[in-house]
Amino acid sequence: MDTKWLEDFISLAETHSFSRSAELRHVTQPAFSRRIQSLEAWLGADLIDRTSYPTKLTSAGEVFYEQAIEMLGQISNARALMRNKRSTQQTVVDFAVPHTLSLTYMPKWLTQLESSFGHLNSRLLALNVHDAVMALVEGGCDLMLCYHHPRQPLQLDHSQYEMMVMGVEALRAYARCDAHGVPDFILPGDSENPLPFLAYANNAYLDRMVDVILSDTPTPMHLDKCYETDMAEGLKMMALEGRGIAFLPESSVARELKRKQLARADNGVASWEVEMEIRLYRERPSAQRPGKPLVNRLWEFLMHQHDAKKRR
Repeated sequence: MDTKWLEDFISLAETHSFSRSAELRHVTQPAFSRRIQSLEAWLGADLIDRTSYPTKLTSAGEVFYEQAIEMLGQISNARALMRNKRSTQQTVVDFAVPHTLSLTYMPKWLTQLESSFGHLNSRLLALNVHDAVMALVEGGCDLMLCYHHPRQPLQLDHSQYEMMVMGVEALRAYARCDAHGVPDFILPGDSENPLPFLAYANNAYLDRMVDVILSDTPTPMHLDKCYETDMAEGLKMMALEGRGIAFLPESSVARELKRKQLARADNGVASWEVEMEIRLYRERPSAQRPGKPLVNRLWEFLMHQHDAKKRR
């Protein structure tokens, strides 16, 4: 069982609203609903009365609500105790990374890193952006890699967390194309024939980035949302099937562009894309929390690389 399920359930019990709890938990509503269903499957009991509005707990849910609060308290106390007493695995670097970057940026970056830094034992937690941030804040990882945009900044205290910019990635519109690289759909569409739009689910970080594009463009886009999911990889697969236009990070479609399976659907219009920084974060070492020596050495190595690039 994932402790996030308990936190989700407690939030739902208190708000009586799937949509509101999903918003508070910084996840999409479909993902939030799946987590509640996973908890019910694990318990073998229905906790939510889905026939009522606003949402109510079943009798089993009422009983489990008190248990969930107690369990979270015990888990939190146990985690604090163990982190103070245990000797952590000093030779493994724990990364928390949003799903898209875990599939696109992370594998190549680790390969390049090991070619200069040396062999690195690592553990990857693939999460949504909010959970990746929480993993860093709660001490569940050593390093966090994520996207950043000034319009959607991460609320991290700069006095407590260090950051470096690892690169920049563009989010653009793509569609299936023919052998000559001509896309099936091209922006902006028109009001009479809106383009089929493959969208991110609400509360997904990349959904907010698409909103930035749509709100800033001087030329209105005519899009008909026909599909949504919280995963960029899912949108890419639908685009490959010719189901519509999807806004995707450029690193996620590099292979498909080379094979002429996908093509840009924006005619190269700069206002129809947005650039995001790829940032790496860690908690600043302190006397109380010095961090792993390996992570400190890795961070110093990356900072040296970063400074050397800036001097070029």
